[in-house]
Amino acid sequence: MTTLTKEMRDLLTPKQAVEMLKNGNQRFVNNLKINRNLLNQINETSDGQYPFAFILSCIDSRTSAELIFDQGLGDIFSCRIAGNILNEDILGSMEFACAVSGAKLVMVLGHSECGAIKGACDHVEMGHLTKLLKKIQPAVKIIKKNKKNHNHNQKFQNITDQVSEQNVLEVMKKIPKKSKIIRKLLKEKKIALVGGMYNISSGVVEFY
Repeated sequence: MTTLTKEMRDLLTPKQAVEMLKNGNQRFVNNLKINRNLLNQINETSDGQYPFAFILSCIDSRTSAELIFDQGLGDIFSCRIAGNILNEDILGSMEFACAVSGAKLVMVLGHSECGAIKGACDHVEMGHLTKLLKKIQPAVKIIKKNKKNHNHNQKFQNITDQVSEQNVLEVMKKIPKKSKIIRKLLKEKKIALVGGMYNISSGVVEFY
C-alpha cells in the first residue's frame, strides 16, 4: 500500500475521503486489512504528512481509529478524548488539520457501551471529569426528554447508546457553529463533516 503523498491527497474529494473510511472499516470487519510495511511508511512520512481525514473519537481502548478504519501511518489525524466531546483545543486542532494541512474530512465517532456517556447519564462527579461530562449533558437531556414523550430513537435499546448517538449529532452541530474556519470550508465544499457509531461487538461503523 502506497503512503499518501500531497498530490494524492489533494486530488481526493470529500466524498472519496468518506468512501476510504467506509472501505477501510469493511476490510477491518472482514479481517482483510491491507498489507502495509510500517517501517517503509516511517521513512516515507519522515519529511511530511498528508492525512486525508481528522477523526474525533473516544479514548476507549477498543476504538483506535487507525485500526477500525484500516489506515496506516500518515493517513489520518486521530484526536481522542473521553466521550468524543468538543472543546476549543480540539477545534483548533481540527482547524489546523483542515485549513493548514489539507484534510478533506472531519468525522465525529462515538461508540456503543461508552463509559464516559454512562458517567454522564449517571451524573458522575469526580475531579476534572465532572467538567468534561457536563459537555455530554445536552445529549442526555434530549434523550431523556424524548423517552418521556415516547418518541425516543428505537435503533438502540440501551439508553447509553442512544445518548452516544445523540452526542455525536450534537458535536457535529457545534463544530461549524463554533468554528468560522470549518464553517467556511464546509460552505465551499472543500471538506465534509460526518458522524458515526462504532459497535464494539461487531466492529462495524454506522455512518451518518
